[in-house]
Amino acid sequence: MLACTRIGVAHSVIFGGFSPDAITDRCEDAEAKLVITADAGYRRGEPSALKPNVDAALDVGAPTVENVVVVNRCKTGPEMVDGRDHWWHDLMADASADCPAEPMDSEQLLYILYTSGTTAKPKGIMHTTGGYLTQVAFTHKYVFDLKPKTDVYWCAADIGWVTGHSYIVYGPLTNGATSVMYEGTPDTPRPEEREGDRAAWKKDRLWDIIERYGVTQLYTAPTAIRTFMKWGPEWPAGRDLSTLRVLGTVGEPINPEAWMWYHEHIGAESCPIVDTWWQTETGGNMITPLPGVTTTKPGSATQTIPGVFAEVVDDQGNAVEEGGGYLTLTRPWPGMLRGIWGDPERYKDTYWSEYEGRYFAGDGCRVDADGYLWLLGRVDDVMNVSGHRISTAEVESALVDHEAVAEAAVVGATDDVTGQAIVGYVILVGSAEASDELREEIRQHVAKKLGPTARPKAVFLVPDLPKTRSGKIMRRLLRDVADGRDLGDTTTLADPGVVSAIAEGAADNDED
Repeated sequence: MLACTRIGVAHSVIFGGFSPDAITDRCEDAEAKLVITADAGYRRGEPSALKPNVDAALDVGAPTVENVVVVNRCKTGPEMVDGRDHWWHDLMADASADCPAEPMDSEQLLYILYTSGTTAKPKGIMHTTGGYLTQVAFTHKYVFDLKPKTDVYWCAADIGWVTGHSYIVYGPLTNGATSVMYEGTPDTPRPEEREGDRAAWKKDRLWDIIERYGVTQLYTAPTAIRTFMKWGPEWPAGRDLSTLRVLGTVGEPINPEAWMWYHEHIGAESCPIVDTWWQTETGGNMITPLPGVTTTKPGSATQTIPGVFAEVVDDQGNAVEEGGGYLTLTRPWPGMLRGIWGDPERYKDTYWSEYEGRYFAGDGCRVDADGYLWLLGRVDDVMNVSGHRISTAEVESALVDHEAVAEAAVVGATDDVTGQAIVGYVILVGSAEASDELREEIRQHVAKKLGPTARPKAVFLVPDLPKTRSGKIMRRLLRDVADGRDLGDTTTLADPGVVSAIAEGAADNDED
C-alpha cells in the first residue's frame, strides 16, 4: 500500500477471504494492471491459500492484469505462470533502495475500496490523499488519546476493510504510532501453548498479546466482543491488561450488554470506550465519544466529532429533535468519498438523491433527549454480518446461480454473536429434490461464489415466496419468520397463505 502511494499508483486491497469471482469482479471494474498476493497466509496455525484464488480469478476474466507478484509467505509451492507471475524476492534482489516520492495533488486518487451496495455489483469507493489523511490522522490522535512516544496501539481489524486502511495503516503511521499487527484468529495460541486438539486450545491470544506488548489502546468489533463473552471472562482474567487506557469498537452498533462486558472485563471499569460510527464512504470516524471529554452511554455512539454535522430526519426529510429516523450528514467533511469508480450516476443516486442537499448514510438512528445518537443499523437491503457489509442482491444472485435453484430471497436475521446472520429462502427447480444434502450444497455454492463471509447461516427450501400483487418480495415478512416474530398484516400479499406455510416449515426445520 505504501509503495503504491509513494510512486503515485492507486491501490485496491481485496479481503483475503474473498472468492475467485469476487476477485475477478473487482479487478475488472478497476481495470487492474498488477496483482500482488502471497502463496498463503497463516490462519488457525496453518497456511491458508491465497494464490490459487487469484489464479482461478484470472483464468476466467480480468484481462487487464498483466503481472502477478507473489510473496513466498508460507512456502506452499504454488503454481507459477510463466511470463505473468513473479516472485517478490526475485524482483527485490536487484531493486534499488532509492525511490523518490512522486509529488501528487491533494485530490489525486489514493485508493479504491469495494463495498456492498443494494445491487449485486459492489461499489468502488474512491478516496483521495489530502483530506483523507487529514481526517484519519486527526481522528486517530484525538479519538484514541494517542501519545506516540509511549503508547502501543492495536487495531485488531483486517487491512482488507476500511478500518484497516484508516486505523492500521494511514492514521497510525501518519501519527508516528507504535502499532501491533496480528495475523490469525483470537482462538489460536502461540505454538508452544497449543495443547491437545484444537477445540481444547486456549482462547486468550488477544489478551496474551496485550500483556506481552503492553498495549494501551484496543480497537475491535462488537462481534468479537460478543464472541469473547461466549468464551467466558476467565480468559482475559488470566492476563495482565492493566496497560490498557482506551477501548474502541467499530463496524456495527454495540449492544449495551456487550459494552458493559467490555467495560468490566477488559477495561477494568476504568478505560473510556469509544463506540465509533463511520463507513467505508466516510473514510474515518464521524460519530464517537472523545475519551476524557464525552460522558458515555452504553450502546450510544454519542455525538459527532468537531467539524462533522449530522442530523436525524424523518421520511420527508424533516429534522427529528428526539426519536427515530434516518442518519444524514449536512456538510462536507475532509475524508468523504469522492465518488464511485466509473459510475458517477450511481454515486449521486446512492448517497445524494434521497434527501436534497444531504448525504444519506443508509442507517437508521435515534436521537435521545440529551442529543445523543443511537445507531440502529442498515435500513436498505445491505446486511451487516460481523461488521462485513453484504448485499442481499449479491447473495441472491449466487443462490440462483446454483442449477437447482429457481428463485431466492435473502434477509439478515438477528444473531447474538454476528449482529446479523444471512438467511436464504430458496425455491427449487421442478426437477430438483429437496434434501439436507442439497441445502448444504447450496450454502457451500454461495461460499464458493462470494467467499465464506457470505455463506448463509441457514437455507430454507420453500414452495413459494411472499410477494405483493405487483410482484415485489416482502422481505420484512421473511425477516419476521427468521426472527420468530408475529407476522402482522399480510393482506397486501398476492397469496397470504404462502408466508404461513413458510413459517410452519421453518418451525419444523432443524436449521438454527
